[in-house]
Amino acid sequence: MFGKSENREDYQHTPHVIAAMARDLPDKLVIPMHSHFRSQLVFGCSGVITVTTHNGTWVVPSLRAVWVPGGVEHEMRTTGSVEMRTIYVDPEAASHLPRECCVVAVSPLLRELIVEAVRIPNDFPDGGREEKIMSLILTEIQPDPVLPLDLPMPQDRRLLRVCQAILADPSSNSTLAEFGQTVGASQRTLERMFPAETGMTFSKWRQQARLHCGIRMLAEGTPVSTVALDLGYESPSAFSLMFRRALGVVPSEYFETIHARKIEGM
Repeated sequence: MFGKSENREDYQHTPHVIAAMARDLPDKLVIPMHSHFRSQLVFGCSGVITVTTHNGTWVVPSLRAVWVPGGVEHEMRTTGSVEMRTIYVDPEAASHLPRECCVVAVSPLLRELIVEAVRIPNDFPDGGREEKIMSLILTEIQPDPVLPLDLPMPQDRRLLRVCQAILADPSSNSTLAEFGQTVGASQRTLERMFPAETGMTFSKWRQQARLHCGIRMLAEGTPVSTVALDLGYESPSAFSLMFRRALGVVPSEYFETIHARKIEGM
């Protein structure tokens, strides 16, 4: 796109420490596990991107981006048509940024910088407008505030079975004691292991899993009422309350904001 390569390998060793790539991806595309030399800021102007590593899953709707450090193996899945815009950064230039994956907010300024950066050739001249844009991006991709859209996966096989069961059926309201009978561990053991291995309580992890699923369903155009019931909530208002607490707006406002920003950027 924009006269530039869509092959990520062409962005790993460019003349400058930062380069930007644009790709438009179809719904339900899976990019298998891979890694690359440079760190990566993954952003979608539309749709939802789900990034999965061996340690967790990060959902990236259009007001967010995910930071993936160089060398970290990750898989990517799309929900809806995704206008993916990726910033590749030499690890030495990104030493001030996290060494682990995290979700960051995309400010209006950072969004416009990314949209402009993908049009800049990899061999842009020193000292000009292009260099200033790229330099400002490095300043703007600070990890604060990190927003709660990650879903860390445990290593213990019993706890992993519980998490996999929740992901397979997020509407289930099975108790931890009931899960324990299935995986061969007591409720108390699982209660202790959840924070130790995921940093979250059982109820918080299940809520986060439902939020992940809900964002993807909403991106596909599923009505809020259907999403709420499919995820095991008693009413759409209960789901909307959870959504608002996590993301600051109710579902309808969130996707209206995304749509408005997309139009403004045309």
